[in-house]
Amino acid sequence: MPTPVEEFRSKLRPVTQRAKELETLLGDPALTQNPQELQKLTQEYRRSTALLAKFRAYEVAVKELSDTEQMLDQAHDSEMQELVEKELAGLRTRVVELGEELTRALAPRSPDWDRNCIVELRPAAGGEESALFASDLYRMYSYYAENHGLKVEIMNSRPSELRGLKEMIFAVSGDEPYRYFRFESGVHRVQRIPETEASGRIHTSTVTVAVLPEPEEVDITIDPGDLRVDVFRASGHGGQHVNVTDSAVRITHVPTGIVVSCQDERSQGRNKAKALKVLAARLLEAKRREEADRTAQNRRSQVGTGDRSEKIRTYNFPQNRITDHRISLSLYSLDRVMEGELGKLFQALERAEAEAQHS
Repeated sequence: MPTPVEEFRSKLRPVTQRAKELETLLGDPALTQNPQELQKLTQEYRRSTALLAKFRAYEVAVKELSDTEQMLDQAHDSEMQELVEKELAGLRTRVVELGEELTRALAPRSPDWDRNCIVELRPAAGGEESALFASDLYRMYSYYAENHGLKVEIMNSRPSELRGLKEMIFAVSGDEPYRYFRFESGVHRVQRIPETEASGRIHTSTVTVAVLPEPEEVDITIDPGDLRVDVFRASGHGGQHVNVTDSAVRITHVPTGIVVSCQDERSQGRNKAKALKVLAARLLEAKRREEADRTAQNRRSQVGTGDRSEKIRTYNFPQNRITDHRISLSLYSLDRVMEGELGKLFQALERAEAEAQHS
């Protein structure tokens, strides 16, 4: 019977072969003439080599575990046995964790994971405190993106009176942005003493988050005749150009009534390009929902539907606790999560999703 290492090695043979093929393809100077293909192959190569590196780490951990178990057999005194047993416990945990990571990495992956995405944050219940928490969430996502080599581009923002956000729309690009950000769609609830509260009482506020995969060119075709484009003067923070030129753009998709505004750029052309990008993402999401309804697919699972009406997470600041209600997971590390350490949450959500699909 093959060992777990042998089983993983067998499953990874196609990945090893593909990594060699990609290395050859990426070495072709002609590829620089096709930036889109270059980016696609580069991302695939990075994923392949990262997976192979994880397997090598698993091999090393298994070897260390085996060697340490032999040391335990040879330990002659209780003090040495205690030290070796402590090391064994850590190695066993590491082998199990690496094995689970490899199993998840080898599972079938959705092509949507590779897509860039657009994230929309909007205050809901709670007034100015909700707007402040929307700003905190944007900061949290920005830190996560920065720590994972992802790029964040603001598409549109509207500040509130007290450094909060009435709206924030931003795009995330890089390696597998949608894979994890897709879990963020829904209602985020915060419990804390607001800056606006003089008596020190704990308030509950909410922010809605929508995460939309960016369409490929073949996904959505927008007829210019279906658009009404209005220009107006930008408002809010932004420097001397604000309220001086009609640089802000509002695009209405007449057939659906979807309206998108962008005002963060000084250039009317750049604002229009960003607005069209957000509009395309919203149209793709509407198209997907229609298709799901038409085929009567049940979109619910243990990790939720991503519907913005669904409360997915609570951020309890007095107890330093964050709870994801979809998987009943609580972590007492809210301070670190707000600094962008979302890895444990995302891994738990992906693990629950995989288990739900196989149950």
